[in-house]
Amino acid sequence: MRISAKEDYALRAAVELAAAAPDVLKRDLIASAQDIPAAFLETILLELKRAEIVEAQRGPEGGFRLARDADDISVADVIRAVSGPLATVRGVRPPALEYEGAAVDVPKLWIALRASIRGVLETVTLADLAGGKLPARIRRLAEDPAHWE
Repeated sequence: MRISAKEDYALRAAVELAAAAPDVLKRDLIASAQDIPAAFLETILLELKRAEIVEAQRGPEGGFRLARDADDISVADVIRAVSGPLATVRGVRPPALEYEGAAVDVPKLWIALRASIRGVLETVTLADLAGGKLPARIRRLAEDPAHWE
C-alpha cells in the first residue's frame, strides 16, 4: 500500500487537531507544527471539512477544529476523506472485479488485502494517535522487528 503525501499530511493535521481539541487551530500553526506546505494544507482541510471531519471557525479567532470527538474518527475516515476508497484496483473496488482462467482468484486476494487494511485503519482513531495509545493489536504488529524490513 502506498500512502500519498496528501494522506500523510491529512492524518498528521487531523492528529494535531485531536491533540488540541477542543481548541481551534489556525492553518498556519498546523502547517508549522507538522511541516506541511500551508497552501497544500488549505486544500486538505477543505476536503476534511467537506467530509465533516473538521469544521472551520471564521473571524480573528478563527481556524479549524475537529467536527466530532477524536474517538469517533478513524484513520480510515481521514484517508477516505482525501482519497476515496481505501483499496481499489485501477479505480474499481475489488468485489466488482472478475478475472478468468488462472487469475480467477486474484479478486479474492484484493478483497483479503482490503480487509487487512481496514482491520488496521478502521480500528485506530485520532484519539489513539494523539494520546499515544495505539490499540494493543496494532502496537504488537508495529513492534515486530520483521515488519520494519
